[in-house]
Amino acid sequence: MTKRFGLDAALFSVKAYMASMLAIYIALSIGLERPYWAFLTSYIVAQPLAGAVVSKAMFRVIGTFIGAGMAVIMVPVLVNAPELLTIAIGAWLALCVFVSLLDRTPRSYAFVLAGYTAVLIVLPSVDVPGTIFTVATLRVQEITIGILCGSFVHALVLPRSVSAFMLQRVANILADAERWSSDSLLLDGDPAIDKERQRLALDVTELHQLSIHLPYESTRIAPRIRTVRALQDQLSLIMPLGAAVTDRIGQLRAAGSISAEVESLLADTRHWFSRLDAMPLGERESAATALQERSCALEPRVGPDASWDELILLSLLSRLASLIGAHRDCRLLAEQLSTPSTRPISPRASELVEGRRGRELHRDFGGATRGAIGAFFTICIGCALWIGSGWHEGATAVMLAGVFTALFAAAPDPLAPLRAFFLGTLIATLIGLLYGFVIMPRLDGFLEYALAMAPMLLMLGTLMQSPRWGGIALPMLLGLGSPVLVSDQYVGGFAGFVNGALAQLVGIIYAIVVIRLLNSTGSHAAIRSTVRAGWADIAERANLMSPPDVRAWINRMLDRIALLAPRLAMAGRSPGQPLYDALRDLRTGVAIGELRELRLALPPTRRGPLTEVLQKVGEYYRGLDPDRPAPADPILLEDIDIAMTAVLNDQDPELSRAGALGLVSLRRNLFPASSPTPKALAA
Repeated sequence: MTKRFGLDAALFSVKAYMASMLAIYIALSIGLERPYWAFLTSYIVAQPLAGAVVSKAMFRVIGTFIGAGMAVIMVPVLVNAPELLTIAIGAWLALCVFVSLLDRTPRSYAFVLAGYTAVLIVLPSVDVPGTIFTVATLRVQEITIGILCGSFVHALVLPRSVSAFMLQRVANILADAERWSSDSLLLDGDPAIDKERQRLALDVTELHQLSIHLPYESTRIAPRIRTVRALQDQLSLIMPLGAAVTDRIGQLRAAGSISAEVESLLADTRHWFSRLDAMPLGERESAATALQERSCALEPRVGPDASWDELILLSLLSRLASLIGAHRDCRLLAEQLSTPSTRPISPRASELVEGRRGRELHRDFGGATRGAIGAFFTICIGCALWIGSGWHEGATAVMLAGVFTALFAAAPDPLAPLRAFFLGTLIATLIGLLYGFVIMPRLDGFLEYALAMAPMLLMLGTLMQSPRWGGIALPMLLGLGSPVLVSDQYVGGFAGFVNGALAQLVGIIYAIVVIRLLNSTGSHAAIRSTVRAGWADIAERANLMSPPDVRAWINRMLDRIALLAPRLAMAGRSPGQPLYDALRDLRTGVAIGELRELRLALPPTRRGPLTEVLQKVGEYYRGLDPDRPAPADPILLEDIDIAMTAVLNDQDPELSRAGALGLVSLRRNLFPASSPTPKALAA
């Protein structure tokens, strides 16, 4: 409650109110016609973190200038051809939505804004095309004033640091990850651990989004983005490694094959996990090295006479050593993030950070295309209805519908925020009637106006920080930015206020109708396309002859898992089993990468069994249907066992070990209920 409605929320609300009043005052002082755009923008760019406000403001300025420029280009050329102008503005909005949905970072806001700024300028100007340059210039000025006021106040008045917030989130994420990994080592494992561990996908995505704002930090030397990327890489390893360790422990426990030495190692590793937060760097490193050396010493030597339990034990100890290393590196990188110096705190930190690049994200071209088509038809159909009805305020309804389809195209369920916007706008209309025609006629001067608006704006600003009420509070704030309420005169009077409010409500309803018609299966289609993209990625990776990029694969799959979670929740489906399948696919992709590396290390004459396995894995995933996923072909199981026999008979013990690790993982992922017969492992 303190964080939601306490000092943080109150401070944010006060700063947002100060920014909005400053924006209105400046806009009125220099005689701008529409100061309400400055007011609206100051709230739209408002963020609790200073760096996020500045970065969002930068993206908004860029998008506003591009959108205004496109409006100035389109209207004079196409004003005498309304059909072509409608198609042009619809196509521009569709293009911007398409690019923004592929970008999927805070930068995408610039593309969205470039699209709907052109809509906001073009549609009200079709009757007076000669003023398009003036309208575009004024709109840019008004929006820029709101951006600058919001950025100035939030960045300089008791700013909340993105860096400090990120460091706190990193500490919480690491504590959770270490607890989950510790629980995964229990001999009587909890099946819920996998579901808990999958929160890491959302956490890694959150860190990626936060890191975009670091260059705009104003309160301290921001952590290097490359360090954040390196930390994301190590966190990403924890999910497949932890799941593999849990699976192998379960297998050995069921067979009664866990020795006292292995039990002791697991117990000591759990103890190490519990003390990571308090251990100094040197002690943590030496303890991790000792645990990894013990894991290596307990590994059975694999060969033609290796039993299935020995192969499972090998897999457990190898994955456990890698899991220990990932957690050790996560703590090291967290310490690197917290130091104000850009110099590495250890050689290992320098090695981890060196060469880090941007995080690989899932690109949903199908979803981006659907969003773009929805935006295009929203403008085209809306303009036809507006012109056919002859309703002057229809332009407002259409442009708002275009804005909403662009803003919410990336939402798991666009209808949910639109319903909240409708309710918030309706409430704001009723409050606006009270302010505009009861309270404000009795006010004299800007100071009285600011004092009269303070109670409502401060309350709504506080509610913006509430997950429960934020979806209604923001549209209420935007609804209070009516030209009647934010102006030096009552523009349009009562009739103008009512027509404007009605146009807003009609625009929201129209957007809801269009989205329902064009995306009646949107949630289901999005889930299918995300799952199929992962399977297609596996199928393609299985047949490549180049060295595998395992980090890129893990990053993309974790991003897909993070996308699936809210969509499954919105669709009313349990995230457990589908997300477990995604985790299984993640581990399968890692195993494929290991086998591809092994295949490259083998002479061409000995690659046949591995090539056969990888080809059939690709065929299996290429033919899967998300609605009716079929089990893998038993012939693939036989091929895996044949390849296992071949690698165990190899004269190079390192190649035998690498092949056994990859094939055991693949076998456990695709055929978890099957144990090899003695014949399958015979020389």
